[in-house]
Amino acid sequence: MKVATTIAETRWALDEVRREGGTVGLVPTMGYLHDGHLSLMAAARAETDLVVATIFVNPLQFAPGEDLASYPRDPEGDRAKAEGAGVDLLFGPDHDEMYPEPVLTTVSVGGLSQSMEGASRPTHFAGVATVVAKLFAIAGPCRAYFGEKDFQQLAVVRRMAADLSFPVEVVGCPIIREPDGLAMSSRNAYLTPEEREAAPVLLRALKAGAASVRAGERDPAAVTALVGQIIAAEPLAELDYVGLVDPATLDPPAGELEPGSYRLLTAARLGIPRLLDNLALMVPGAGPRRA
Repeated sequence: MKVATTIAETRWALDEVRREGGTVGLVPTMGYLHDGHLSLMAAARAETDLVVATIFVNPLQFAPGEDLASYPRDPEGDRAKAEGAGVDLLFGPDHDEMYPEPVLTTVSVGGLSQSMEGASRPTHFAGVATVVAKLFAIAGPCRAYFGEKDFQQLAVVRRMAADLSFPVEVVGCPIIREPDGLAMSSRNAYLTPEEREAAPVLLRALKAGAASVRAGERDPAAVTALVGQIIAAEPLAELDYVGLVDPATLDPPAGELEPGSYRLLTAARLGIPRLLDNLALMVPGAGPRRA
């Protein structure tokens, strides 16, 4: 595995592969790698000729008072894990390489970025979209792999890539979970033992909401209320939101649930970290209306 710290050397390496007829798989991360990240690298390894993973803790997506300074980091461990996952090139720029001047240009994706996470963290998705746009511009034509745990982020990135005509295919990959169901996240490292024991309440609540739909519930408000009640009943959890949305547009249903696919999402704070989780939801009937 080669390690690059500059945009120029990364562009040269990826262009060289494409000149020889190869394909590029891009896995953007903020480091502190876990099995969720490694599953993205494995997917890229299986589908492309050269895998480039990026590690950059992007300050633009942290609001004042959030955990930028304390965000978990493990550079040596990350290098070993990335190499073990078959990464060919690890791009690890410093702040000055990515942002040599104060950032005056940002990317904002309206609509998709305004609800749920966007409502709780109003500047977050502009920071995400800006750094991902920059990484897409550096990488050039490629397939880019993102986890479905951050489902709203995935939708925002897909729309941004389409709207700005990046030559990038955005690939969503399944959530990787701990044995007890907790979605893997770098921020899980913040959890105390007691909070870690309580954290699977998010998935348990989502599954209860999905079960209510399978049992015949068609009122979106009733489904989201059930999910929220289960999380709120956990003393260590502070519920942020529950959303039930169209997986493509992130719009909530206008009325009762119709046959088709939906996404049930939630976020809650347990101690220091805000944890996110989501679950695909299929309403039985005539068949899916949307992907």
